[in-house]
Order: sequence, then C-alpha cells, then structure tokens
Amino acid sequence: MSAAGSPQVEGDGPARGPVRPSGLLDVLGVASVVLDAEGRVVLWSPQAEELFGYSAQEALGQYAARIMVHEEHLSLVVDLFAEVMRTGRSWAGAFPIRRKDGSTRLVEFRNMRLLDDRGDVYALGLAVDQSTVRRLERDVALSTRIVAQSPIGLAVLDSKLRYVSVNPALEQINGVPADEHLGRTVREVLPLMDADTIESAARQVLDTGKPVVDQPTIGRTPADPDEDHAWSVSLYRLENALGTVLGVAVSVVDITEQYRAGIEAEAARRRLGLIADATTRIGTTLDLDRTARELADVAVPELADVAAVDLLDAVVRGRRSTLGPAEPAAIRALAVRADDAPEALQAADPPGQVARYGPDRLVTECVRTARPVMVPQVKDEDLPRIARSPEAADLLARAGVHSYLAVPLIARGEVLGALDLKRTRNPLPFDEDDLLLARELASRAAVQIDNARWYQNARDAALTLQRSLLPSHPPVTGGLEVASRYQPAGATSEVGGDWFDVIQLDDGKTALVVGDVMGSGITAAATMGRLRTATNTLASLDLDPAVLLEHLDRITGGLDQAIATCLYVVHDPREGRCLIANAGHLPPVRVRAGREPELLELPTGVPLGVGGVGFSTTAVDLGPGDRLVLYTDGLVETRHHPLDERLQRLLGLLDCPGRPLEEVCDLLLRTLHEPDNFDDVALLIAHARED
Repeated sequence: MSAAGSPQVEGDGPARGPVRPSGLLDVLGVASVVLDAEGRVVLWSPQAEELFGYSAQEALGQYAARIMVHEEHLSLVVDLFAEVMRTGRSWAGAFPIRRKDGSTRLVEFRNMRLLDDRGDVYALGLAVDQSTVRRLERDVALSTRIVAQSPIGLAVLDSKLRYVSVNPALEQINGVPADEHLGRTVREVLPLMDADTIESAARQVLDTGKPVVDQPTIGRTPADPDEDHAWSVSLYRLENALGTVLGVAVSVVDITEQYRAGIEAEAARRRLGLIADATTRIGTTLDLDRTARELADVAVPELADVAAVDLLDAVVRGRRSTLGPAEPAAIRALAVRADDAPEALQAADPPGQVARYGPDRLVTECVRTARPVMVPQVKDEDLPRIARSPEAADLLARAGVHSYLAVPLIARGEVLGALDLKRTRNPLPFDEDDLLLARELASRAAVQIDNARWYQNARDAALTLQRSLLPSHPPVTGGLEVASRYQPAGATSEVGGDWFDVIQLDDGKTALVVGDVMGSGITAAATMGRLRTATNTLASLDLDPAVLLEHLDRITGGLDQAIATCLYVVHDPREGRCLIANAGHLPPVRVRAGREPELLELPTGVPLGVGGVGFSTTAVDLGPGDRLVLYTDGLVETRHHPLDERLQRLLGLLDCPGRPLEEVCDLLLRTLHEPDNFDDVALLIAHARED
C-alpha cells in the first residue's frame, strides 16, 4: 500500500504482495448476497447494506424475497429463484426493490447457483443500482465514440510510457498502424521526433499530476517523412477512482498550417523590418560610396551572407550605358560586405576597381536585361558564370557559395548596376520571397544611389570650376610672402562659393581678397568667378577699398539675387600699412611678434548685393614681420560651438609668429576644420617681409 497522499502507479509485472483493487467495482457498488436452498440470507455484503438499507444483522436468516423484492414481483422472483436452483442456469434482469425506508430503486440482478464441497446448494445474487450501470455505460460509450471518431490524435501510455491505446486519428498523424504502436515507446515508433522532450514532459506529468497543455512539437513522422510538421501536444495523468496512477493520456492536434502561417508571418515581419531599416539607413548622405556601403550593410546578414554593390562604370562617369548581347560589362565595385566568408570576400572585386565581365556572366545578363537572375542551387558549372575569373570561381567554391541572386539597380528608367547576393552559411536557397525583398531593397536604394551619383557629378563639376577660378599666385609678391589653402566642403555637402585672391598692384602694392558667395553648387561657383574677375578689373584702377566694394555691390546686385561677403585689403610696403574695407565678412587677424594675435576692429559693413549702404576704409599698420590672416566662416563656424569660442581658439593657434606660413595653414585646417563641416574654407596668410 502506498503512503497516504502518494499516488500508486499500477505495475505491469506480476504482483508481489497485496494489490489495491480496481476502483470500477467501487464505482458500481456491486452488492453480493448468498442464499441457502430455501431462499434465506446466509451472507450479506456491506454493499448490500448500502443498496437495500438493511444491516447484516437484520438481513441474515430472513427470506431474501421479502426484504429485497417489491411485493408485486414477489411471486415472479420466487419462481425464477426456484428455476435457477433446479436447473443451475444463471438469470439476469432488472426489478424494482423496496428499501428498508420504504423507497424503491430499480436494480440490476445477476443470479447463479453455487455448490459447496458437501454438495449443498446455494444461490449467489449480485445486485447493482441500475442508474449507476446506465451512467457507466453512457460514459463508456461516449468515451469510446469520442476516441474512435475524434479528429484529434489520442493515445494512452502506461507508467513506462509505452503505448497501450491509439485512436484512428493518431494512426493517420503518425503514419503507423495502431497495433504497431502497442507496447512501444514514442522514441521507437517515431524516431524522427524529439522524443526526449515528449518523454520528459510525460514523466513530469506522471510524477506531479500537473497536466502539460498545448506544448508545441515540431518534427517528422512516417506519414510525411520529407516535411516538418507541427503539433500541439497535451498530457494528462490517468488515475482510477482510488487514485491509482494508470498512465498518461496524450492528445495531439496538428497545427502545421498555423505553424507555417506563423513562419510566413514572421518572415513578412522580417521583410518589412528590413525594408523599414533600409529606409532609414540607406541614403543618409549624398556620398556615392557610402550609400553603396549602406545598401550592402542592410543586405548582410539578413538577406545574404555576401553582398556586393556594383555600378556600370559609364553610369558612374555620368553617361548612359546600353549593352548589346555580345558586349562585356565594365563594372565598378562600390561596396562589398561578407559575414564570416573570407574566401568570398577575397573573390569579390575591391571597391573602386573596374572589372570587365564577359557577356556570359550572370551579372552582365542582369544589367543588360534589367531583370533579376536567380540560381537557387549553385552547381560547380555555375560558378564560372558568377565569378569574374577562374581564380575567383575557385574561391567561391571554397567559400561554399550554394545560392546566388543578382537584382538590377534601376532608377528613373536607367539601369545603374546590380545588387549581387550570395549565400554560404545560410543553408536555405534564395526563393521567390527573397527575390521580392531584394527587388524592393534595390528599388529603394537605386534612387538614393542615383541621387548620390548625380550629386557627385555636379559637385565634381562645381569643384573643377571653382578650382579653375581660384588664383595661382607666387609665394612672394610685392612686400608680402603669401600662403593660401582652399578646402572644399565635406562629401556630404555641395561645393560652396568661397574664394581668395592675391593681386599685384602698381608701386609694389598688393591686394588681398577673401570672399564667400552664399549658396552652393555650380551657381555659387560661377558667381564667385564673376566677382573675382570684377575684383581683379577694379583693383587695376587703384581704387580706394571702400569705393571698390561699392562697385562690387552694384555688380552683385545684378547677378540674380546673389549675396556675398568680402574682405578687400591693399598692402603698401613703403608705408607699412594696409587699407581694409569689409562687406559683412569676419574680421582678419593681425599677428605681431611680442604681442598676442588680435582680431582687427573694423566696420563690418553689409554683404555685397544688399545695396543702399556705404562702405568705409580702415588703415591698419602692418610692419615688417607682421602677419595678416584672412579666412572664410567655414574655418571657424560649427554647429556645436559659439563663434566667439572658436575665434579665440583661432587666435591661440596663431600665437606662433615664427612658424612657416605653409605649416600654419596646415595647422589651422587640421585643427579647426571639422569633418562634418558643411561649408568650404578659403584661407590666406600674408607675411610682411623685412627688407
């Protein structure tokens, strides 16, 4: 007997001691009565006491028919009793009985004759409340029907987790006949399933009695050994009425459709997430190379293990490109990204390099036809058409490239190049969903790449124009030694209109000019060129600086809403001074030995092009050994620091009067011009020579 409160597990071998009875007889409450040949009660069970209401003392010795049978059936029962005793044939039927308390109850009877070792004859009567029998019959019929016809797979495992019962639905789910389940474990019947997890859960249910409900299980069965299926498995401990543990009931519901729908939904969420990520990560600047790297970074590793962004070389150079069927493609690699695939990375073209791909190459086919090319399962014979060279094909083979996809980059109806994708570590081949995602990425990125391409071409043109308009001056002119620098804005911004000039005048004088046209691009560069030309022409007239700025102001006003700042200086070495006029520009810095560098206090004036306001000329001493530093706002202005703070830093860097001018120029640009500065810089330093 098990300890109180502990479940007793029904054994499977022969009993080695007293065994608890099954609870079924207790559920039925079978009453047993033994009568002698005359019909008197000689044995009366406790269940009989409960059924008929008479105690054993009250029933023993009494005629059974008088205390067990209703009066209206008394004669019939007496005749049936005599028939059983005479013939020895058993009899069964249902009769209403009269209980001691006067109530009646319909009871099922089973009567049979007994013979002892002395030859005496007795009658054994078994009686059960008919309502209890009917209820049990209904429960059994219902259970049998449900188990047999349920679409849910049902099974019973014994205490050693061996199948003892399997319904038809589970036969179909497992693809194994019911009789081949019996006596075998889950591991033996379904070797492709995760039996450890199922059996561990079943043991937990046996030990604790706590059911496991809707545990997802994924695997394969003989019913479909080539595809993964998903099931929801629930486990319940089976006990009889006395609490003896019989085993585990198992229900199995096929949820493969929901599982696959969940996978598809997750894949869709992943695709949407990747597209959303691409929207924010691609095209953050107008730098062509960076935009290509951003596309490659988004594609790896979410979509591919290796990604390359390649553009047709003619497109990069600003020309349209059309390929005939037999023409090779000149392709410039802009970016490549690999996730732990060094051989594949080595096989790729280095960024910036132009390579020729023959007409039979898949990437050439992609850009020629403007259609994607997908090879879900790459074979050895496919690699030469993917790689640029036989050596690269060998590297791709060693890298384990097993799936390939190339999608064209198309913007504004023009094929720019291709997004080249390979898989090495990801075991899944590219499929139609991957193709759809790659096309969406390529479509979005192509517009950004095209914007960056056109911007770069426009910027290069403006920068070329601007550099062609800037002066090429000798290091010594008049009484001045001069050094200058021009620093274009960062790659994320357009070329500005900053300029400087050094103009030789009569009588050894020198004019120094620094200016900044508001705006950017080719328009600003062209305006700068016109103002520089005008300044040179006016300077030759030996005008007072203020008068010269007034002429420039009128010229600027006629240049289609152009606005510019300008600082004009005329140095006279004989008098050791400069005449300076300012049109809205930052003040120059004077550096003198033995003194701290200083910002010259000048009337600021208004920018050129505003009109209606006069300018003034200020005389400033600039003796031998002194320096004058002219600059545009791109050198000192930032988004994060006050202008006064930056100007003080400029003064601190200039507190080195003996340093060569070229070194000073490099120091200022290196220290003050920040990488993310969106403005270009013009810098001009003049040193008054000592005769």
